[in-house]
Amino acid sequence: MIELHFFKDNLVRLYDFTFGFCIPDSVNSWEAIYDVPQNEPWQIKEYIESPYDHKSDSFYFVDDKLIMHNKAEFRYVH
Repeated sequence: MIELHFFKDNLVRLYDFTFGFCIPDSVNSWEAIYDVPQNEPWQIKEYIESPYDHKSDSFYFVDDKLIMHNKAEFRYVH
């Protein structure tokens, strides 16, 4: 899975996850813990003042083939 985060069309974060094999037709859950960069106070202020300008694209691959693409928009509040 590759996840891209944009703010006002500028890439601000990129994550690349690798998940192990899952038995077909099984139900599984995953927990991914990863570092998130600290934002400066001016960045936080800009995020709050610009609702839905922070967006993400998540791409899911199986055997190097894209199987799903999710898009999300974020509204940060204080």
